[in-house]
This record gives sequence, C-alpha cells and structure tokens, in this order.
Amino acid sequence: MNFNYSEEQNLIANAAKEFAEQYIRPHIMEWDESQHFPVDVLHKAGEMGFMGVFIPEKYGGSGFGYHEYIAIIEEISKVDPSIGLSIAAHNSLCTGHIYYFGNESQKQKWLPKLATGEWIGAWGLTEHNTGSDAGGMNTTAVKDGDHYILNGSKNFITHGRSGNVAVVIARTGKKGDSHGMSAFVVEKGTPGFSSGKKENKLGMRASETAELIFDNCRIHKDNLLGEEGEGFIQSLKILDGGRISIAALSLGISKGAYEASLKYAKERVQFGKPIASFQGISFKLSDMATEIEASELLLHKSAFLKNKGEKVTTLGAMAKMYASETCVKIANDAVQIHGGYGYSKDYPVEKFYRDSKLCTIGEGTTEIQKVVISRNILK
Repeated sequence: MNFNYSEEQNLIANAAKEFAEQYIRPHIMEWDESQHFPVDVLHKAGEMGFMGVFIPEKYGGSGFGYHEYIAIIEEISKVDPSIGLSIAAHNSLCTGHIYYFGNESQKQKWLPKLATGEWIGAWGLTEHNTGSDAGGMNTTAVKDGDHYILNGSKNFITHGRSGNVAVVIARTGKKGDSHGMSAFVVEKGTPGFSSGKKENKLGMRASETAELIFDNCRIHKDNLLGEEGEGFIQSLKILDGGRISIAALSLGISKGAYEASLKYAKERVQFGKPIASFQGISFKLSDMATEIEASELLLHKSAFLKNKGEKVTTLGAMAKMYASETCVKIANDAVQIHGGYGYSKDYPVEKFYRDSKLCTIGEGTTEIQKVVISRNILK
C-alpha cells in the first residue's frame, strides 16, 4: 500500500496551508475573543475550491475525493479549528446531503451556490430535548396540498444565523419511527423561518452555532429531499461521512498542538537544558507522535473505503472516536508541556485545548460511536 500523498494531493494540502496562513492566522484570537464568524473567509475558501471539495465540477465543485478533503480540513484546523469546523460542516452536512440525496433539479438549483462558497450551508437535526436521541424530534412537517408546513426548532446548528440555506430533518410520521422523518431544503428569507439564540461556547468560538426556528414555515414539496419518510435514514448515512470530517478536524488539532509543543520543548531551557531532553517531556511527545500516526491511518482507511463507495459506518465511527479522544489528550499534554505559558492566550495550545473538546461531542458523542461500533461488530 502507498501511504504517501500524490503530487496533486500535496499541492492541495499546501494550498490549504497557505490559505490558512494568509487569511486565518492573523485574526485567530481576535475572532475567538469576539466570537466573530468570518463569512468573508468562507467565501474566499469557496474561491479556492474548499467549499465543494467532493462535489463534481459540473455543479461548481472541485471533484476531489476524501483524501484531498481530509488534507484541506487538517491543514486549516492546524491553524484554527473553528474555521476547519465550519468548512467541514458546510461540505459534509448541508452540501453533502443535497448532493447525495437530491434529484437533478435540486442539485442544479442549490449545489453551484454552495460548492463555490457563494452561499453558506447549515444542517438541522439536533433539538433542545433530542441530542443523541435524534429520532425523538419534535419539529414537524405537515403536508398541505403541494406544500409542507414546518413548526419547531433546531439547536446547536453550525451557521444557524449566517447560513443562506439549511437542510432540515422534520417529523412527518410518528415520533420515534425511523421512517417517520423527512429532509427538506429551506432557504433563508422563507416566511416563518428565522434564527434564534447564538451559543456562547467554550471553544470553536469563530464558528457560528445558533438555533433555527420554524413558525408555520411553508415550503413547496419540491424542497423535499428524496421520498417522504427517508430523512432520518439519509441523515445516518450523511453522519457516516461527517464523522470522517470530525476525525480530520481532530487530526488537525492534534498536529497543531503537537507541532507547537515540539517547537517549545526544543526552545525552552530549564536546569541548563532544553526541556525536550527530559524523559517526562520526551515521552509525552513520543505518545503524541504515535497517537497522531494511528489517528491518521484510521482516518485515511475510512477515506479509502468512502472513495470506493463502500460502507464506512463502523470504521468512520472508530476513526472519529479515536481521533477526537486523542486530540483532547494531546491538547491537554500540550498545555502541560508549556507549563504556565500553556495556560496563556499568548501561546496557541490554550485554544487547541478549548477547541478539542467539541470533537468528542459533535456529530455523535464518543458514547454514541461506541454504540455504533458495538452494534456492528456484534451483528
């Protein structure tokens, strides 16, 4: 097996790295402290081809595979995981859902704007009382002639305020019925569709998270993705790919924290020696390097299967679970290696530490990943 990036993949990774250095790094703490969501940077990412990574060129996308996608998310997340999160959510959730389950008319209508970054996408599954238990959602879509009327709300939605369009899962049947939910595309400005509270978060503060509210929101049946009753099943398939996104985000955090720690450990002198020469520090760095390698292998094996069109439910959950838990551990050790400076906002590991925790929660908690994995290995 060849584990090396191709020449094209290296060019894509370098383009993402240069993009992050030029447009993101100068503003990291400014955006973090003000919770500013830099929509203009996502539009710029669209110009670079980062907002429709695996969308075919005929719809305005880049037509790349998942290895390239991982490279882009990883490089951006090494600089600012908040922006990596937003780009990942846009690609894998909203844009991906329309691409995989929309009909040709729907793809032609929405994908060119999303894939080029002209429009920002949101995806709504989670509700206030239904996090891991998404099947118990309360938001409803009631058929009314050629239309559906949506009522309810979604929370913890990436781009809940700034998104131009959202894919929303709503109940069209009985609560708890996996075939009782449907997926709809709702554009910003539709009467009865609004945004609510913006979350004040521990980390990922430059990635906007807010409520979506539906108050007798009337949408045409042409906005239904697939058949009625397929929305939840579609969502589970979308989350399989989304977990590759979070694993890539986690890998970027791990590498960013590790590289900062390696540099610091070589430069910081205590007792007349660089602290890297002390076993307590060098062993932490060796653990970090090994865990990053393992995360990367799991992640790219998942991408390999995804590119082949094979099922990635189990391996994607493994990659997401391992890479996310690993990034929290590595970020924690990075702060420890930096000592008091690691607790200071003058050094990058403080932010990696705060940002890392979301990776063990978003798109299915670690505990849910274990449910997914155990169900599949015990079949």
